[in-house]
Amino acid sequence: MGAQDAWLRRAPARRTPGVRRKVPQQNDVGEAGASASNFIRGIIASDVETGRTRVVVTRFPPEPNGFLHLGHAKSIVLNYELAKEFCGRCNLRLDDTNPAKERVEYIDAIKRDVQWLGFDWAQGLHFASDYFEQLYAWACHLVRIGKAYVDDQSAHDIREGRGTLTSPGRNSPFRDRSVKENAELFARMRAGEFRNGERVLRAKIDMASANVNLRDPVIYRVLNASHPRTGTAWHIYPSYDFAHGQCDAIEGVSHSLCTLEFEDHRPLYDWFLDNLPVPSRPRQYEFARLGITHTVLSKRVLTELVRDGRVAGWDDPRMPTLAGLRRRGVPPEAVRRFICGVGVSKANSMVDDGVLDAAIRNVLNERAPRRLAVLKPLKVTIENYYAGRIEELDAPNHPANPTFGTRVVRFSREVYIEQDDFHEAPSYGFRRLAPGREVRLRYAYLVTCHDVVKDAAGRVVELRCTYDPDSRSGAGGRKVGATIHWVSAVDALPAEVRLYGRLFSAASPSLTDLAADLDPHSLQTLSGCLVERATGSDPHGQALQFERQGYFTHDDDSCPEKLVFNRTASLRESPGKPQPPRSNSLLQPRQRRTV
Repeated sequence: MGAQDAWLRRAPARRTPGVRRKVPQQNDVGEAGASASNFIRGIIASDVETGRTRVVVTRFPPEPNGFLHLGHAKSIVLNYELAKEFCGRCNLRLDDTNPAKERVEYIDAIKRDVQWLGFDWAQGLHFASDYFEQLYAWACHLVRIGKAYVDDQSAHDIREGRGTLTSPGRNSPFRDRSVKENAELFARMRAGEFRNGERVLRAKIDMASANVNLRDPVIYRVLNASHPRTGTAWHIYPSYDFAHGQCDAIEGVSHSLCTLEFEDHRPLYDWFLDNLPVPSRPRQYEFARLGITHTVLSKRVLTELVRDGRVAGWDDPRMPTLAGLRRRGVPPEAVRRFICGVGVSKANSMVDDGVLDAAIRNVLNERAPRRLAVLKPLKVTIENYYAGRIEELDAPNHPANPTFGTRVVRFSREVYIEQDDFHEAPSYGFRRLAPGREVRLRYAYLVTCHDVVKDAAGRVVELRCTYDPDSRSGAGGRKVGATIHWVSAVDALPAEVRLYGRLFSAASPSLTDLAADLDPHSLQTLSGCLVERATGSDPHGQALQFERQGYFTHDDDSCPEKLVFNRTASLRESPGKPQPPRSNSLLQPRQRRTV
């Protein structure tokens, strides 16, 4: 990481052996964080300093055949922030050269995700289809100069004829067609006279090249499919390798940044630029893809999950898509901080998913107002509190930031606490409520449990307690083992809460057997939850911290009639120091009749 190490620290979250655990400090990563020292920034800085590059132009060129994921976020942040740092521009260009898999839905989703992440296309939104006529003209140019030919072989025969990494390919029997015949056939391909796959246009380079990508690659194929933007005007479409560099050249891209799998394609990228009358000469550089444990960043695999119904769509909050993260309540600042923290290198590596969790918590801790919520309610009746009395208590919206102000929570004779905050026979180290034990109710009073009510099955359904009226807000000076959260029966709203975990149980999920590594417990839906009344008026999209529970946000399904919350992230665990065993001197409660 080099220079970035000064603003990186080791996160105390869970660890996975062999993966990186660095995460940026809360306030150290600005919007230009991705521009911190890395080899690509060094290349661009040198090009600018020496005058090789006058205007820095980058681009983010996704194919609209699915939704964007965290891997795309790395490319977005890198391209946009580098252009911003060097006072250049970054183009958003959709590589829509395969209408068989592309949809308007995906185009709209890409634009929405880029804007959500904090970027735009002030210099214009571009599409590869904008340049179809020019790309076709350049393909005709290659035909005219004898460097492209129409091949009648099947896709299987072409693939077989390319050879292997250790053996050269063999020339197509159609490689030596005349320029005139190739030009006529290519024109007929455009006119729609052939069936899908019946003929292709190949570049004539070198079938014995050590680089398989230079063995006469296919640059146009017949595809009689309607295009989302051009309709049925075209019957042939360019390959990515042919369109990529030429689109860069048309847009004046100076630095074309790709992931490492395109490193072997760079000689082909350069060959096209060298053999076509392009208006500019972009240069391609490669960087490592983003890898995260317990996560798959493959659009093909994510498409399979959606298609097979293993998730509830592209915006399922368990998905690593930007749409899924947004629905789960992840703030875009957290994604940017995470991307800046992992840095840019030439070596593939795997980042622990805990690093992303830490970045999310860092941002949400700063901005999320606090609320009270009980996910598994247990009724508490305070017997010495007057029936019908309601007290209004002030509670801070953010204990560390007074500018958030306060809100009113109402206290009454009946409240609800978390089931896990009571144990009838507490084990060593359990500090919360138990028979004969006193705890504090957050922002309210000290209460002591003296009676337990059970149902016919022996389950605890109610606690009978007393409160100390002189103990409000810490008065009286007594210290207790724990402070627990609660909601009042007169103030609580019912809600459904969805707890999201890892979609995959394996640190490195199998791409060939997804079902085997899917975690069947990645979603837990809790009904019958109770939240304080303020959450009903909190706007959708507002991050909330349910105290002692985690960070939550309203789901898209939420409405006034049915509140639904998604857990964005859990709170970091802070285990207390071990305590010496205590003698069991607590009074045993009397058993009440079952109800």
